[in-house]
Amino acid sequence: MQIVEEPAVEGSHNCKNYMTDGGDTLVIGGTLVVESGAMVMGLPLDFASVNSTGVIYQVENQRASTATDVATLVNDLNALLEKLKNAGAMEEDPAVNA
Repeated sequence: MQIVEEPAVEGSHNCKNYMTDGGDTLVIGGTLVVESGAMVMGLPLDFASVNSTGVIYQVENQRASTATDVATLVNDLNALLEKLKNAGAMEEDPAVNA
């Protein structure tokens, strides 16, 4: 099998996806489909919070537990679960029918 390198096209384009800058830039003007099992390497992620936009939510810090009894450990775990839910990293609890 022979691999032929073709120069990147500069100027006008007749397709939505093309290479530019001597092949350093791939312009996606159409749809980019990432198949199951594929990986995207080197993509910078801007963290979001409840009050800001970004690519992925960053959960508020939960300090390591220093619990010495079960009740305190339950409180620490519940605090972590609440932070995960507030950040959108975990579904909210289902409504309880009263």
